[in-house]
Amino acid sequence: MIVFNTIVEWQAFRRAEQQWQAGFVPTLGGLHAGHGSLVARSIKQNPQTVVSLFLNPTQFDQAEDLDHYPAERERDLEQLQAWGVDYVLAPEAGDLYPDGYRYRVTERGLSERFCGVDRPGHFDGVLTVVLKLLNLVRAERAYFGEKDWQQLKLIRAMTRALFLETQVIACPVVRDHDGLALSSRNRRLTDQERSLAPQLHRQLVTQASAEDAVKALEHLGFKVDYIEDFEGRRLAAARLGNTRLIDNVPLEQTHAC
Repeated sequence: MIVFNTIVEWQAFRRAEQQWQAGFVPTLGGLHAGHGSLVARSIKQNPQTVVSLFLNPTQFDQAEDLDHYPAERERDLEQLQAWGVDYVLAPEAGDLYPDGYRYRVTERGLSERFCGVDRPGHFDGVLTVVLKLLNLVRAERAYFGEKDWQQLKLIRAMTRALFLETQVIACPVVRDHDGLALSSRNRRLTDQERSLAPQLHRQLVTQASAEDAVKALEHLGFKVDYIEDFEGRRLAAARLGNTRLIDNVPLEQTHAC
């Protein structure tokens, strides 16, 4: 596995590569089995796999959330090595944002709903960094998890709108044994919160309506940001203590009337 710590090094490498057929998995770090499933899919479908490790500051609307994000570079690199990744792109923020984030991607529509309501500017940061990384890697395919369904939908639409050639591949949500969707932020849950967290998924699938799911979760002690049925999925974001959990399920998996 080769690790590239600067954009200049990466660009020199890419210019020298004549035969390039790669899959790409962009990450913030804090790797877990959900990321591993994306990497495994890429390795299965592509001769080469690239993973980015970049804790992107522009997508964090709260400095505290960025400061407490559980990314550990050496641990993450060891994990990527074990998974069989070929290349890692791990630049510093100043290297990836030489313009100081003066130029950015903004979507008017879906990004202003759901997570966009409570996290202003979040999706500008996501779309901007993904565009930069896709331009740098120029992969055949890029892999994103369906847990971040709104993000996935926005990224896929951006690649079409901007005529990017990388194919966006959606990968299923990976869950713990009790149904909790895997997320790096789960590490921030206290033991008591972790025991309660699987109720988010449970109530999404067992309640007949989004409104009933909201009531059930609030009764259990969650602070619900939103639960809505949209384009065939039930989307949710709710908080336990200082941790914001997101999830979604296809409506056919719920008891919706």
